[in-house]
Amino acid sequence: MTKRNLTQIPGAIQILSVLAAFFVGLLLILATGASLSQSVTAFVQGAFGTGYSISVSINRAVIFALVGLGFIIAARAGLTNVGGEGQIAIGGMAATAVALYGGAEGLLWPFSFLYPMVAACIAGAVWAGIAGFLKVRAGTNEVISTLLLSFIAIWLVYWSVQSPVLLRQPMTSAATLPESLSIPVTTQIPLLTGSYASPVTAGAIVALILAIFTWVLLGRSIFGFRLRMVGENPTAALRAGVSVDRDMVLALAIAGAFGGLAGAMMIQGEQYALKAGFSSNYGFDGLVVGLLARGRVSGVILGALLFGFLRSGGIMMEMAASVPTALVQIVQGLIVIFVAGAAYWLEGKRR
Repeated sequence: MTKRNLTQIPGAIQILSVLAAFFVGLLLILATGASLSQSVTAFVQGAFGTGYSISVSINRAVIFALVGLGFIIAARAGLTNVGGEGQIAIGGMAATAVALYGGAEGLLWPFSFLYPMVAACIAGAVWAGIAGFLKVRAGTNEVISTLLLSFIAIWLVYWSVQSPVLLRQPMTSAATLPESLSIPVTTQIPLLTGSYASPVTAGAIVALILAIFTWVLLGRSIFGFRLRMVGENPTAALRAGVSVDRDMVLALAIAGAFGGLAGAMMIQGEQYALKAGFSSNYGFDGLVVGLLARGRVSGVILGALLFGFLRSGGIMMEMAASVPTALVQIVQGLIVIFVAGAAYWLEGKRR
């Protein structure tokens, strides 16, 4: 089954796959012995019950959308970027370093919070660009290289928050947590609502702008057309004068920049300090969003919203109904399995 099969299955089948995964999730809730009505009520309350829960779900969806947008850009060039988790980690680390020690606090607004975000984009682009360079120079499979680079980035974050000479906050006692100092208020991403009762950050606007940019890039630009040529037939693209190697590296670098920006938004818009494991597997969720999007920007937005609200509802289910949040991960995995199964079935039917 090729990567194109997943992008060509009808949207109705994807919707049915999502509904089937939710149905299996309900059966699993019953299997745990938890109350189904209580669990569903807790899920709805956690995802949609208050302005705060809706806002948090949207902020999560922004992270998933950025990783998903990067994924479909790389996929247009025939590449599979599975390194979103590492790109988030390296971007969050860069944003923290610049916010604390890069002079961002002294800049005028809005440069005080944009500067760390740009640094995160550059860090993510360089990190993914390494995988692109290995791809074109050594023939290394980008799935392997982006995945292994993710583990390196995650451990770099761990090292940076454990080492006092790097980003760890000054230790005042044995109980001092291994994390960075809190970033200055001026470097934090502002809230659109101005209220912590419904804390949607300006990152939602940034993500929307980048979604429009991606739509134009892939569907209305010469570069997007070149990426499509590279992805569908690199030999023909090379004969047509397209620099295949350069465009592959650029595609992965842009995807990495989006992932790095997602890491900055997690630090500057939500957590405000760098901690080990701060990325919370958001990069892998964004990867699934990109897979389900069928190469479409609209699909990324819808998938990101679905997973954002799914995460929030799952957390509330665990707190209110004692249903493990791992169930959400199971449902997400089932969605991928059902969609991939549908693609395999359709391919056999066409043959």
